[in-house]
Amino acid sequence: MKIIMLGAPGAGKGTQAKRIAEKYGIPHISTGDIFRANIKQGTELGKKAKTYMDQGLLVPDELTVDLVIDRIQQDDAKNGYILDGFPRNIPQAQCLDEALAKLNEKIDYAINVEVPDENIVNRMGGRRACVGCGATYHVEFNPTKTEGVCDICGEKLILRDDDKPETVKKRLNVYHEQTQPLIEYYGSAGVLREVDGTVDMDDVFAAIVQILGA
Repeated sequence: MKIIMLGAPGAGKGTQAKRIAEKYGIPHISTGDIFRANIKQGTELGKKAKTYMDQGLLVPDELTVDLVIDRIQQDDAKNGYILDGFPRNIPQAQCLDEALAKLNEKIDYAINVEVPDENIVNRMGGRRACVGCGATYHVEFNPTKTEGVCDICGEKLILRDDDKPETVKKRLNVYHEQTQPLIEYYGSAGVLREVDGTVDMDDVFAAIVQILGA
């Protein structure tokens, strides 16, 4: 079972991907994790990626796809995997399809966690991060026992810059321009499935399980 998770930043796709991975015993794969692992291990692909990242540049699509293909051919992914945060645009999706075709494989499901922009701005604006241990909370959905204070280490909580409304809106604009076209791409391929991401997380997960099968 080969799955791609789609959805705007803050839609909750990462949380759902982890739960899917646990239930079905397949790896949850993000490009960030792949980059870090290859750089740490000093692989040739990792060295190439690092040269771009050290300059503050995006890793080119072809190299990113090479890293992903290398990862999904590892033993733990033989029964499937979940790609989270990749592909981010149509060229990456096309490169991925071409690479998978050479392996006689294809994506089974692209699951889009649908959440309106307004909900995402409110949801992310409610996040708070601990300056000490990095734990995250939400003022509405996961509040601390004492307002503004971390339950774990007692340090103060802050609203991170990337969770501020103006930053979230910019991220959403990038998403709509670059990533949302993937919804149409995978819809045309017949593998797109959509779930309502505004409901309770358990209900979102139940809807996904219904799509994938018990």
